Amino acid sequence: MATPKSRPRDGYPGRALALILVVTVGLVALMFGTGNTKPRLGIDLAGGTSITLTAKSTDPKAVNKSNMDIATGIIERRVNGMGVSEAEVQTQGSDTIIVNIPKGGDRQNAADQVGTTAKLFFRPVLAVAPSGITAPAPTGTPSASASGSPSAAPSGSATPSASASAGSSASHAPTASASATKQGRSVGEALAAEAASPSAAATGASTAPSAAASGSAAPSASGAPSAQATQPSAADLSAAMTQGTVPPELQAAFANLDCSKPEVRAAQTGADDKAMVACSQKPENGYYEKLALGPAAVKGSDVSKAQPSLDTQTGAGWQVQLQFNGTGTDAFAKVTGQLATQTPPTNQFAIVLDNQVVSHPQVNGPIPGGSAVITGRFSQAEAQDLSNVLSYGALPLEFAKSDITTVSPALGSDQLKAGLVAGAIGMLLVVAYSLVYYRGLGLVSIAGLVVSAALTYSIMSLLGGGIGFALNLPAVCGAIVAIGITADSFIVYFERIRDEVREGAPLRPAVQRAWPRARRTILVSDFVSFLCAAVLYVVSVGKVQGFAFTLGLTTALDVVVIFLFTKPLITLLARRKFFSDGHPWSGLDPKRLGARPPLRSSRRRSPSSAAVKEA
Repeated sequence: MATPKSRPRDGYPGRALALILVVTVGLVALMFGTGNTKPRLGIDLAGGTSITLTAKSTDPKAVNKSNMDIATGIIERRVNGMGVSEAEVQTQGSDTIIVNIPKGGDRQNAADQVGTTAKLFFRPVLAVAPSGITAPAPTGTPSASASGSPSAAPSGSATPSASASAGSSASHAPTASASATKQGRSVGEALAAEAASPSAAATGASTAPSAAASGSAAPSASGAPSAQATQPSAADLSAAMTQGTVPPELQAAFANLDCSKPEVRAAQTGADDKAMVACSQKPENGYYEKLALGPAAVKGSDVSKAQPSLDTQTGAGWQVQLQFNGTGTDAFAKVTGQLATQTPPTNQFAIVLDNQVVSHPQVNGPIPGGSAVITGRFSQAEAQDLSNVLSYGALPLEFAKSDITTVSPALGSDQLKAGLVAGAIGMLLVVAYSLVYYRGLGLVSIAGLVVSAALTYSIMSLLGGGIGFALNLPAVCGAIVAIGITADSFIVYFERIRDEVREGAPLRPAVQRAWPRARRTILVSDFVSFLCAAVLYVVSVGKVQGFAFTLGLTTALDVVVIFLFTKPLITLLARRKFFSDGHPWSGLDPKRLGARPPLRSSRRRSPSSAAVKEA
């Protein structure tokens, strides 16, 4: 009966080599198959924009870890929703968020949106007026002819004439007020009417006393001053054209509000449960509007969905369709029902985004069903952006852009080249050292470095396309450090084998005896490196995490390469005569290593046995 084949003392190294080669080829094939043939580069290597946002709040307790984490998630979803899928959003410290937008994304648009609070409220309109308006220069001719009426001759007819003149001018006043809305004549016509009204009033006032004395004095007395009459101020015109009733507590703020200034429009704030003054987001007929608004009736947090759409029926252009949740549906239906019974402008509903009025449409009846539409003469991009910030929610905090840094692609390319040159120099030094000192064994270390590099490159390329891992300059430094870690594992094993050879052991037994002790040292060393990388990744932020991630990845790959490639390959080479016989160029020459001669038996033969042999 044939005895079964016993397992070789040095195992089956060919199987381990076949496994790692299959894995390496598979990863490279997957890399080319998915099109991710290059690692994705961070902004410091490829160019891009880095935005630093600093949280601010009137309540210091509001700037906490929970709100910062919520804000980070919302900003990340906003930027990714714009198609900038390569952006990185990370917290730094207790009140700072770093947003990195690599080259190729819509950096300007993303920079505008990342810090937008996007607090949406629906507020009833209490009053509305144009802001920052100026009256055209009045002329004296119409007023002079008005005051020089033939009715000045009869003394008793002077007063009716003044009343008629004032009434004629006053007849324009309702039209001027109506022009503050989106209906009626243009604002320019209304301003002309407002400019004529004071002159007419002044003329009527001066005609009454002058008519009794002289009919010819009236034209001279009132016509000349009328041409130089005091021009009404912007505040007076705005007050004259105000529609609705401004609450007493807001009258001073409403009168002093000048929405024509960008800094004033951006500075308006108000509590959710109190009335406030606000500015329109866009000008209407060339002028911004200021509005007095009631407390928030519906909150933006009640919006469950927002999407842009093109109004093809009325030709109003792009708009944003909203869908409310259950709470918002009930509140919206109730408030619109109440507004529908009011008169303009108190039947209007202001849509307020970040304390600026996007639009304030009229409500003609209750709006049930939980749907609403925001119109504001949007472009397609503006409608998409507004839908984006509303869909992903409002930030729990306000943020200020404390720093915006842009790295040009040219500078990033220079840094990448410098990193690659440093890596190439490090690799060449390791290769030269291995060949000079270890000779034939140096080829094993070079082959191991090639396999490790192939695994690292393919995994980084796949991670870039899979989870968005971006290779930055610190990550390149981590990869360069990994060259030394991999070479160190080779050196530990090679020196253990040489120690066994110096003790006089043949090569194949030396390879087997050296492995347990070398394995223990390699595992302890790699475990310490991996632990440091893991701790650094957890406690650090920003680009330092790239260094930690790369260091941890390459350390794990070093264990794989040393177990599945280096040790099996040396086991196979030990069976070859070139290495087993200690060729001078093998790196395992016993004479060059100062090996001891093998110990032989020194027992002395007894005399009787020698005599028997001679006989």
